This record gives sequence, C-alpha cells and structure tokens, in this order.
Amino acid sequence: MPVLEVNRLRKSFGDVRAVEEISFSVEPGEIFTIIGPNGAGKTTTLEMIEGLLPPDSGDIRFGSLTWVKDEDRIKREIGVQPQSSALFDLLTVQENLELFATFYPHARPAAEVMDMISLTDQRNKHVKKLSGGQKQRLAIGLAMINDPKIIFLDEPTTGLDPQARRNIWDIVLKLKQIGKTTILTTHYMEEAEKLSDRVCIVDQGKIVTLDTPAALIDRLTKEREVRLSFLDGATAAAETEQAARQNAAVVRTELEGASLKLWTTKPEETLYDLFGFTKDKGYRVEQISIREMSLEDVFIAFTGKEWRD
Repeated sequence: MPVLEVNRLRKSFGDVRAVEEISFSVEPGEIFTIIGPNGAGKTTTLEMIEGLLPPDSGDIRFGSLTWVKDEDRIKREIGVQPQSSALFDLLTVQENLELFATFYPHARPAAEVMDMISLTDQRNKHVKKLSGGQKQRLAIGLAMINDPKIIFLDEPTTGLDPQARRNIWDIVLKLKQIGKTTILTTHYMEEAEKLSDRVCIVDQGKIVTLDTPAALIDRLTKEREVRLSFLDGATAAAETEQAARQNAAVVRTELEGASLKLWTTKPEETLYDLFGFTKDKGYRVEQISIREMSLEDVFIAFTGKEWRD
C-alpha cells in the first residue's frame, strides 16, 4: 500500500497556474524525486503535500490519513527540511536537536541523529560557526528528530560544493537503509539519477513523465554516441566515416576535422568493425569514448529546455 497518494492537485496564484492536475503515489522505503526547471511547480507541490499550503483542489492521503481529519498525527509522522531552514544560530548542534525533540511526544535521541548526519564531532559548536554543508546536514537532522516515516527534502544540496553534496547523498541512502521514505526535489541530474528509485519530471505545473531513472533513459533511445579522434588527421576521419555509414547499426555521423562522432544502436559491434577498418588502413586512433545517455538527456527531450541550476 502506498504511504502517500496525491490525486489531481491544483494550485493557482492569481492568473498563474502553478500546479495543475498532478497525481502520483509513493511506496514505502522509496526515494522519490521530483525534478523540473525553476517555476515548474516542484516546491508548491511539496508545500501542499506537507500541509504548508492549501491546494485549490485535489486529494492528499498518507495511507488512510488526510490533512482535514488527521493533521496532528500526520505532523508527527512526517519530517520536513525546507529550502530555508530555521536554525538557531546561537545554539549548538546538540542544543538545536534537543530543542526540536521537545516539540514531539516521541523523538530519536539527539546523539543518534548526530551520528547519522556525521555531526557528532561538532555537537558543541554553535550553528553560526558551521559550514554550509554542516548546516544542511543539521537541517536534515532536525527533519529526522521525530523519527518520521516520510522525510521531505527540498533541494537539500543546492549551493553546496561537490564533497558536501555527496555527504548529503550518504545521509539520504542511510535513511533508505533504515526503511524511511524520502521525497526529494533537486536541480542536479546526477543526484536524481544516483539516488532515486523513481523520478517525476514536472514542467509548467504538470507531470511530463514518471519512472525509474534507468527506464526513462532506456525509453529515450537505444542509440549511443561514440567519439573517435585520429592521429592521422582529417583524411583518416573522413574515410572512417564512410566505412561507418555502411554499418547497419549506425544511425548518423558527424565529422569535424580529425574527429568523428557517430550514433549507433550497437556500439561494441560498430567499434569492432571500425577497428578492423582502421587496422587495415593503418590509421591510428588517438582517443575513443562511448557516451551513455543520462537523465539530463531525458529532461531535455521531455521539456525542450536546457537544465538550469
């Protein structure tokens, strides 16, 4: 049974339709990620589900619970890390966690949460002295303090350096290991691809596609991009291009000086044939790479937009 069901959510601000007919469900223990360009309706959707914003219409159910009938219980069963977190700068890490723990009838021990977010060594450090990444980890810790079944993380790694971002990834994966359900929004394609069980792409307030990252990528195309550059210059590249066009698996080619790009549905077989050709001709290949399709390719294909951070 899904732990969350969203049915035909709608929200407008004046003449602007921020969210229109959004529906999905989330399974227990799943990392469910919502991605989309700025203004797509991600945060508005999340705020309605979290009970921070009333929808104009539509249903939100946490199992058998609804906001209308079970507000207090839902608040005890979810944890929220918003984009702008309310941390108390003059309190220490431990004091922040212990303060938030008093808001709930049952809470995880602060020491246990600090261990999960890797802030035990900073337990006595005041928040104002923490790095950006440490503050984000603490914000997630505050969302975890009530031991929620579902945790909402709204762009938790925005503005962080690559190492700090991966520290957040580790926490999200720890949450999955202990059986928590995580609903995540992000601007980062690599993040969504590595963490998510399923990805929901939203654009202009609507869901344009929803599936596992692998299924979305596989659905996009079976082609792979292969790049070769030649030490023997443009002539070698041009003749290899002619040979490549004879291969049934090659869909198209692109030639630029001593470099050749081709798209093939069978990259290994195509390269085997081309290496046979270059060996017979005595042409030397300087570099070769096979580019796999990514979630960013899926995003651009479905929305027609370049990804914007």
